Amino acid sequence: MHTAAQSPSDNRLAPYDLLVVGGGINGAGIARDAAGRGLRVLLVEQDDLASHTSSASTKLIHGGLRYLEYYEFGLVRKALQEREVLLRAAPHIMWPLRFVMPHMPNLRPAWLIRAGLFLYDHLARREILPGSRGIDLRRHRAGAPLRRNLRRGFVYSDGWVQDARLVVLNAQDAAERGATILTRTRLTGAERGEHLWSATLETTDGGPPCVQTVRARAMVNAAGPWVGHLLGDVLHQRSTHRIRNVKGSHIVTRRLFDHDHAYIFQNPDKRIIFAIPYEREFTLIGTTDVEYGGDPAQVAISDDEIAYLCKSASEYFTQPITPADVVWTYAGVRPLMEEDVANPSAVTRDYKLELDAPPGRAPMLSVFGGKITTYRRLAEEAMSHLHAPLGFTQGDWTAGAALPGGDMAEPDVGAFEASLRAQLPWLPAALAYRYARTYGTRTRVLLGDATSLGSLGECVCGDLYEAELRYLVQHEWARTAQDVLWRRTKLGLHVGPEGEASVRQWFARHMAMVPEAVA
Repeated sequence: MHTAAQSPSDNRLAPYDLLVVGGGINGAGIARDAAGRGLRVLLVEQDDLASHTSSASTKLIHGGLRYLEYYEFGLVRKALQEREVLLRAAPHIMWPLRFVMPHMPNLRPAWLIRAGLFLYDHLARREILPGSRGIDLRRHRAGAPLRRNLRRGFVYSDGWVQDARLVVLNAQDAAERGATILTRTRLTGAERGEHLWSATLETTDGGPPCVQTVRARAMVNAAGPWVGHLLGDVLHQRSTHRIRNVKGSHIVTRRLFDHDHAYIFQNPDKRIIFAIPYEREFTLIGTTDVEYGGDPAQVAISDDEIAYLCKSASEYFTQPITPADVVWTYAGVRPLMEEDVANPSAVTRDYKLELDAPPGRAPMLSVFGGKITTYRRLAEEAMSHLHAPLGFTQGDWTAGAALPGGDMAEPDVGAFEASLRAQLPWLPAALAYRYARTYGTRTRVLLGDATSLGSLGECVCGDLYEAELRYLVQHEWARTAQDVLWRRTKLGLHVGPEGEASVRQWFARHMAMVPEAVA
């Protein structure tokens, strides 16, 4: 079993088959797929896994209903086909979600919405998710928090996902299949040889920088918003594709409604926003589409975006939403394919894969664009591009394979939680709920031989015990309080600044004593 802290120099005499640059959803998905085909894989990420775009999404597994207006039928169908594949693979971090669209006659006619929902229901086969239907908002429970003039609506199905955890679980599965995962490791340069890439890596994990050289038969550039920078500035390669960076920002408020449905709201500017139940106590509202030319690592929501999201949601909810109601914000840069359209919302969310494989030279595959829902299909297509240069024999395998923690007797996280509580009556109900929906069957690894709350170690803050922190360090590459509170979990919303300070103190006291991380 490979360790999360493993150095590539441990096997410096044997080249890797594949060097993947980028620890977002596409890089982690490709690393997992390749490792499962028996390839020797190294993934490097300059920061933490999912620390940028892949943890800043709207948290949806969806076909993209609004993309139908832009005639993106192929993309929507591909995404719709993936929804139930992913729901089965990780039912602990993904689950079905019903969306309510109040009808605004001045924006889109009812017949157009019905036609779009009919297509949405029938472009791909459904077994888990129910179809769409019309509803009377004066009688449906989802109508209660809405303005009284909203009388008619539609309801349809998509899925919800803990996006950063999806990335981590793909990396974890890759590691368990033999891949080496190096976080806080930057590719600083690479030379292309006749059969191998020679790559220089710099690791900065709290100590002095460690510089190493590794060799690989092929390289994947899955650097997201940095894909162009990596190609041009680091690797000095040309590309036929360009990326258009678009900022998407979100706000989080205290819970605005008591039911379990989400909302999709139409705006006069033809954009849509979502209002989604979040972390039981909150509501997530987003997203915006704003051209972005700055450093993707420094992206942040603007006051104008906060005002826009508050105003857009207030057009529908009885209770006005103001910037003072916002308890947390986040923003990410979506690397979209460059197109000759003025409206960022109209830019395709599809992806392109570019294989650069000159005769007799080591190949490189670059990933442009993409979305979380289609990451698994993207990884399969990436491997089909690399099949000839790498010569592996195993075919596609991920469609029916569970992600770590998702191997439940039945894909029902509620049933798993009930069994957990029955087996461990000493585990508080709220903690059983959170563990089931964060770690799934890996909860048993986290708990180990624990027989009481006291055996989980120090309670660092809220319901975060030392056993969980040790698990996240040893199995999920967590190295900081932010890794734990804002990516592996969203406990940062619940424990506040004092709790975050306690977790930082724990890392300062204990990291040197934590056993070497294992995946």
